[in-house]
Amino acid sequence: MGHGHHIEIKQEQFVFSPKAKRFAIIMMVLGLVFAGIGIATLKNGETASHHTEATHNAAGTHEEHATAATHEEHGNVPNEKFGPRAEFHNLEKPASTRIWANVLVAGIFFLMISLAALFWYAVQYVANAGWSVAIKRVPEAVMTFIPVPLVLILIALFVDKNNIYHWSHYEHLHLKAGDAGFDKILDGKSGFLNSTMLFAFPTILVTIWYILGRKLRSLSAKEDAGQKGDVSFFKKSITFSAVFAVIFGFTISIIVWLLVMSVDAHWYSTIFGIYTFITHWVTSITIMALMILYIRKEGYLKLVTAEHMHDMGKFMFAFTVFWAYIWLSQYLLIWYAQIPEEMAYYQLRFENYKFNFLLNFFMCFCIPFLGLLMRSAKRNPLVMTIFGVIMIMGHYHDVWFMIFPGVFGPGMQIGFLEVGTFLLVGGFFIYWVFTALTKRGLVAINHPYLEESVYHDTGV
Repeated sequence: MGHGHHIEIKQEQFVFSPKAKRFAIIMMVLGLVFAGIGIATLKNGETASHHTEATHNAAGTHEEHATAATHEEHGNVPNEKFGPRAEFHNLEKPASTRIWANVLVAGIFFLMISLAALFWYAVQYVANAGWSVAIKRVPEAVMTFIPVPLVLILIALFVDKNNIYHWSHYEHLHLKAGDAGFDKILDGKSGFLNSTMLFAFPTILVTIWYILGRKLRSLSAKEDAGQKGDVSFFKKSITFSAVFAVIFGFTISIIVWLLVMSVDAHWYSTIFGIYTFITHWVTSITIMALMILYIRKEGYLKLVTAEHMHDMGKFMFAFTVFWAYIWLSQYLLIWYAQIPEEMAYYQLRFENYKFNFLLNFFMCFCIPFLGLLMRSAKRNPLVMTIFGVIMIMGHYHDVWFMIFPGVFGPGMQIGFLEVGTFLLVGGFFIYWVFTALTKRGLVAINHPYLEESVYHDTGV
């Protein structure tokens, strides 16, 4: 395509303004205040908790809780009385468990969005994409945050894993078949669900991913310092991106199974890994889009046009729809089949957290779908910001909703502690990422596809 004008390409150096620093610091201070209020109002026994015991006729455990009804009587119509039901037995847990569960939620959320930014970066190279070169510094900065949430996760696990994960408490009982309280389901999963795996897999896998991310960032820096027209670093970036994408794609579900799905240890879903990744994938894209909008507002990224932001808006919209598709697919399959070990997850969340169940759907799908549906909305910074913030809050709630009911059973709600933890870690995330942006020039000056990105045109 021909272009009727010439765009001058100059290097830009981002400066983390005092105003932006104040915003991040205020978020952290408010987070500390809210979290402090939440901690001060906690009492032992208020976080009355679970464990989730799904009845399993086939496994021979918990039959005494089942209210079985025959298939012949009810046909194929799923209803509340069909099949064995799960029962949720409240057990008191220390008030501090709520603190560490919140640290775990924040750690998982910000770890996954940082990893998703790295995956986004790698996919651009694997796909041989040119349009995104003008914004590549943003995912480069976001992925530097990976070690911070990993540390938060490991601290939460070290301090309180036995109260967060029912299977971890059960592991230390060392029960054998025939002993009172023996659980065939947990015993059968003990080869994977054990404390060694819980610490080893996240630490090893995230370290491998982070090393590959550092290598990609190093190649990017060498490309900047190299000669114009030298594509050797670009080709190496494609190779390492492909290696990362394959390793990450095959191993991310392991982290999700251990850290998230195992809070409901009797339950499993074959698509939970992709569901959890997608909720963070669309959130990461949204966060990067909002950061780009802010940086442009500050007078930087002059090479980024409305066409680039339109593309980011399309990604936000498209993966919002894909999130809803996975969310509904998982729900419908479990609702239709009424398999006891699967239905326990939704039984608890729909019957005891109905408001959160509906809120999750509206904030993660309905509102952003309607808000970003029009082409003009994707090209309007204010509209993208408003709906982007709603999406970020909605998907943080999504992660909270995956974990808290499984840890605490019926009766928990978001309070000062939850809001405070999000603001504290979120403020630190913003401060960290914008500081990382100051370390490099904003323009990938020697990237072979830079001009293709600069003259990017999606048409009218």
